[in-house]
Amino acid sequence: MTTLFDPIQLGAIDAPNRILMAPLTRARGTRDHVPTPIMADYYAQRAGAGLIISEAIGISRQGLGWPYATGLWNQDQVDGWRRVTDAVHDAGGRIVAQLWHMGRLVHSSVTGEQPVSSSPVAAPGHAHTYEGNKDYETPRALAVSEIPHLLDTYATAARNAIAAGFDGVQLHAANGYLIDEFLRNGVNARDDDYGGSPENRVRLLREVVGTLTSTIGADRTGVRLSPNGNTQGTDDSDPQSVFPVAAQALDALGIAFLELRELKPHGTYGASEVPPLSPIIRQRYRGPLILNSDYTGETAQAALDSGIADGIAFGRPFLANPDLVERLRTGAPLNDWDSKTFYTQGAEGYTDYPALETVA
Repeated sequence: MTTLFDPIQLGAIDAPNRILMAPLTRARGTRDHVPTPIMADYYAQRAGAGLIISEAIGISRQGLGWPYATGLWNQDQVDGWRRVTDAVHDAGGRIVAQLWHMGRLVHSSVTGEQPVSSSPVAAPGHAHTYEGNKDYETPRALAVSEIPHLLDTYATAARNAIAAGFDGVQLHAANGYLIDEFLRNGVNARDDDYGGSPENRVRLLREVVGTLTSTIGADRTGVRLSPNGNTQGTDDSDPQSVFPVAAQALDALGIAFLELRELKPHGTYGASEVPPLSPIIRQRYRGPLILNSDYTGETAQAALDSGIADGIAFGRPFLANPDLVERLRTGAPLNDWDSKTFYTQGAEGYTDYPALETVA
């Protein structure tokens, strides 16, 4: 029987266990979106993960609207991330860069321009800005003529990720950001080749992933989807019609792994009554399938035993437990996380969570 602690091959990456660190936005960069030295300490502390998926990293100024988040579009950012990846590798770990375009969820006060999306539909709620929360703005629809430049931007970010020492990339195609806004018909109201049918709405995902695989190799390209339920105002009237199509397209492209953030009815950080689509997606996608959201050691092992999951990504448990793999292996108690320090800029709630050997 496969266990969480058995190795797994994720494309070109030899992962020593099946416990992945999920991407976690932590806002410890500079206002110029450059990684800071403390980030190297944070990621190195968590190098025991089979694979670290980095916090979401902006591919361009247009697509990055989160204060103190980091980017991968200039040399200072590449150099900053190189210090992080060197620290992870020195600690024996593996790390991929999650590539992020926030779509309609950016704010012009951060990016300096109107947001873009599949359609001119504003998101509900508030954007997080340097001046505090502000209402989301109505985006403009991304023109078909702009898509080649968008693809070039993803290619540049992928090349920069490899130059920065990452072992690969993960495309952020989930959580209500740009790619997800094209996938789901709750936002996408286009009547061109990128709207309407599930095949058309999957088109941008397929083109971006194709660009990444041709730039750095399919064996170093992963993808994240969030197929079930409303995420930041983005939803679909019939997710079973679109996400299996997306999974089949990703299978054909031969990506290294697919991660699904699947909300549960009583989720602690988002909830949904829409049933998980992983059993259906498993039938369409034959590569390594990673599941995420509200797993414990026991439920994670059960997901592996079911034959649906090949690995499990943990988010907040990894945030509060730098040695999560060892704690799960030994059954040691877990530290509680402090949500008040998720997006602050200091060491508190970031690099000061105790490991087992430092617990009195």
